[in-house]
Amino acid sequence: QVQLVESGGGLVQPGGSLRLSCAASGSIFSRHTMGWYRQAPGNQRELVAHITTRGTMNYNDSVKGRFTIARDNAKNTVYLQMNSLKPEDTAVYYCNTVPVIPNWGKGTLVTVSS
Repeated sequence: QVQLVESGGGLVQPGGSLRLSCAASGSIFSRHTMGWYRQAPGNQRELVAHITTRGTMNYNDSVKGRFTIARDNAKNTVYLQMNSLKPEDTAVYYCNTVPVIPNWGKGTLVTVSS
């Protein structure tokens, strides 16, 4: 059974930065595109960014130019570097494959506020 464990969230002021990490158990990274998702209060879950097995990246327009996704298959870990954070980035952030598997992690909360 694959387990996904997100970390790195916290409270940051607008314009600040955070780096999120996602560690996975089981063998999923070698064959799957990985993504970061987020869900803000009152909003639907949305895909923020994803990265293929070869390292090709794609981003939601709302974060393009501010966020960077990366992966390390040897460590079964995917990262999300978030810069120039805005209050509207406040959400619980999750990692998963694209398309998703049903065993979501608990996520990590990012709060952007002055």
